[in-house]
Amino acid sequence: MPGPMDGSTEHAPPPRTAAKAFCIIALLSMAGVLAASLLGHHDAHHEGYAPSMWVLGTVPFAALLGAIAVFPLIPALAHWWHSNLSRLLVSVLAAIATLVYIGVATGWHEVGLSLHHAVLDEYVPFIVLLFALYAISGGIHLGGDLPATPLTNTTVLAVGAGIASFIGTTGASMLLIRPLLKTNRARTHKVHTVVMFIFLVSNIGGALLPIGDPPLFLGYLAGVPFFWTFSLWFEWLFVNIVLLIVYFIWDTFQYRREAPAVRMFDRTDVEPLRLDGWWNLLWLGGVVACVAFVQPGKPFPGTDLVTVDFLREGLMLLLVVVGLWSTPSSIRKANRFDWHAILEVAAIFIGIFIAMQVPLTVLKAEGSAIAVQLTESWMYFWITGGLSSVLDNAPTYLVFFNLSQAGGVAEGVPAVALEGGGEIDALHLTAISLGAVFLGAMTYIGNGPNFMVKAIAEQDGVKMPSFFGYVIRYSIPVLIPVFVIVALFMLD
Repeated sequence: MPGPMDGSTEHAPPPRTAAKAFCIIALLSMAGVLAASLLGHHDAHHEGYAPSMWVLGTVPFAALLGAIAVFPLIPALAHWWHSNLSRLLVSVLAAIATLVYIGVATGWHEVGLSLHHAVLDEYVPFIVLLFALYAISGGIHLGGDLPATPLTNTTVLAVGAGIASFIGTTGASMLLIRPLLKTNRARTHKVHTVVMFIFLVSNIGGALLPIGDPPLFLGYLAGVPFFWTFSLWFEWLFVNIVLLIVYFIWDTFQYRREAPAVRMFDRTDVEPLRLDGWWNLLWLGGVVACVAFVQPGKPFPGTDLVTVDFLREGLMLLLVVVGLWSTPSSIRKANRFDWHAILEVAAIFIGIFIAMQVPLTVLKAEGSAIAVQLTESWMYFWITGGLSSVLDNAPTYLVFFNLSQAGGVAEGVPAVALEGGGEIDALHLTAISLGAVFLGAMTYIGNGPNFMVKAIAEQDGVKMPSFFGYVIRYSIPVLIPVFVIVALFMLD
């Protein structure tokens, strides 16, 4: 086992806070597994339902989004909301209200099916993956210091966007956000850098491989060939280059606004780069391999043994334990690492995953009527992307993937042959994939890493925009013009 970079033989066990975070994540996951197993059959398949008065059923989800957006802006509530226990309380109340609605509107047997689907099929894999990447990457410290010039920052964003498809948007985000924040610690104007990091590294960069972003992984599981997503290279490259140019110009202007003393300090306070905790890259690679190759119900790689449920998540947690054990506490201290950000994501997203079941089910129920109206590929791009911004991009992708596949492929239209049988309109699949990945950057909740990067930046003292401020001041004016070009000229 590799030792600490400073030559010490100390291998610190998980500290008390680490154990607490680990236990909370595990308890939330196990509680969900137990509740869903008791209320619903483990092998049940949630086929959906058509809830009466469905608008009422979407209120808890809308209320939860409203709380995320508004509570931090209200002085009387901002301090209370900062506690993860407060966030968990609001999140659980929204989830309970949703489950009560489902029980009253469609029958109490549907509560177990909905809980099973939301928690076991979606939340547990989601939060365990984020937790594993967050915990392991916290043991990697990029030491030294570079001048926080526009060229340096643009290079970091370009590298992050380049590796996001290969280690996942979450892995790339967790690996690079802390070094980027450290580099820019002396700068006054840096919010735009974190926002562009979310755009490029946490979302758009992950469009080339199924392991890059959760929606594409769901497409792979549904039969899309593993390397088909490389066909999106031109759109990926175009959007990344345009946004990097926009950022470079933007950051150049902001850098010139910095006080002379700040720029002087930044030029003189330079240290050579060094990588501590490098062996954690191996454990990150193991997590990516688990996502790519360990699939429930399919043979374990290299064997004829069928993979059981939650083996993938169990292997990821084992890698977390190895990472915590093999890394000296000094590296995490150098990263100013704690568990607040991942606990915030865990607390908020348990409510999101449960409360969004009604909107998603209504969307499925009305799917045939919607599909009739979607006659052009650019329509799939905007509606998949728009809903991905607020409903989480992975399940939204799957809804429109299934709608397009059910609609068949017109004669003479290019098609993608799916592994296991069937085919799907190639342009529709391109539009759905790009919409889910690209427009997942439009809000903090469009993709899992978005909220995590926001939380880490705020812990580092960066005053991040509110939910609405992010959308109105950044994602709409910066992203929408670029996406309009994609829709008009690349999806025809």
